[in-house]
Amino acid sequence: MIQNLEIQNHNFKLHPSGAIFWEEENMLLIADVHLGKVAHFRKHGAAIPAQAAFKNLEKLTEISNYFQPKTICFLGDLFHSILNDEWHDFEKWVEYTQAEVILISGNHDIIPTYLYEDLGIKVFDELVLKGFYLTHHPTEVEGLFNFSGHIHPGVRLRGLGRQYLRLPCFYKTLNSLILPAFGNFTGKHILTPSEKDEVFAIVEGEVICVSKNKKL
Repeated sequence: MIQNLEIQNHNFKLHPSGAIFWEEENMLLIADVHLGKVAHFRKHGAAIPAQAAFKNLEKLTEISNYFQPKTICFLGDLFHSILNDEWHDFEKWVEYTQAEVILISGNHDIIPTYLYEDLGIKVFDELVLKGFYLTHHPTEVEGLFNFSGHIHPGVRLRGLGRQYLRLPCFYKTLNSLILPAFGNFTGKHILTPSEKDEVFAIVEGEVICVSKNKKL
């Protein structure tokens, strides 16, 4: 189930993949894919199945085919570290997609900018568009609504008895929204929302609001 959200008279769809579709701009917002992370850890001896590296690109293809966006904007940490074999698979994915691709640089994006530009990808440190401020790190700027990543937000929900669930989430404050990590090999940073914050947890293929009139 997709969660619809209106912000400053613009319409956004929060998707269970962790992506957000901006209807008016026909744009997908995606944060923290961390391509290359599986290959990076395997190189250093971690026992991770090689096929795990393909899941992120498969997920990107599925969400792109679903929304057919004009633009895909990655909000930082697209690639986890230095170049490795996953870069070649990413090149093929860029060739496949019909969308314009934009990257807002994150702290992990250390691959030279010209390599992205050679693929036709535009790279920015930040981007202001229609009153929205697109960054990697959460950043407050007066008069702008900020979309960002970096945090890998999660929420802890209490179940029956003393059981707890730790779920990825979209985390919205008055003037910002932090996207969950899109990558399948990433952790979660559990946040403690205030009464004014809105939390949309991702659980079993659905995006569910768990904050309005509910105790977390």
